[in-house]
Amino acid sequence: MQARQLEFIGAFEFTPDSFPDHRGLFVAPFQEAVFTEAVGHGLHVAQSNHSVSARNVVRGVHFAEVPPGQAKYVYCPAGGILDVVVDVRIGSPTFGRWQAVRLDSAEYRALYLAEGLGHAFAALSDDTAVAYLCSTAYNPAVEHGVNPLDPDLDLPWGELGADPILSAKDRDAPSLSEAAEAGLLPHYDDCLARYERLRAGS
Repeated sequence: MQARQLEFIGAFEFTPDSFPDHRGLFVAPFQEAVFTEAVGHGLHVAQSNHSVSARNVVRGVHFAEVPPGQAKYVYCPAGGILDVVVDVRIGSPTFGRWQAVRLDSAEYRALYLAEGLGHAFAALSDDTAVAYLCSTAYNPAVEHGVNPLDPDLDLPWGELGADPILSAKDRDAPSLSEAAEAGLLPHYDDCLARYERLRAGS
């Protein structure tokens, strides 16, 4: 498995080896030793999520308050997605910027997003499945969203070739600037402190 740090502190891409044969294929999308070496700490998994989306569905931009935050390890076992990490951490040198990675069932790449980073994706085909390993359980009281159609973010949904399909919750979510004004966004210093505690094993 190959690991690559993305543009933002706390975001990594992982590319596993796959082993096809006459029976099908075997792949290990998550490998603890490689993950720990790249990120500097292990991944505590409190919940695993699985979603299935039709083509052009966009989910996100989602994030959780820090502390405690919610880290995610995301891969695509069926179909393909354009997975987008958005830096929504107030005070970050890359605040408001995003990076997109294609995850699919051809290469089984995975994306890790540390606590405080925003996550969104667009399904590129029907019946696209996405699997998430989450560091904390679902807690709606501390989970928030930014509108994925915020023109100031200018996320890359134009590649879909059609209007994105959104939930009412995502469509009604505030813009990044509105979320900042409302005090919903995590702070970069709080996130760095969280990452340091994880590396220290506390």
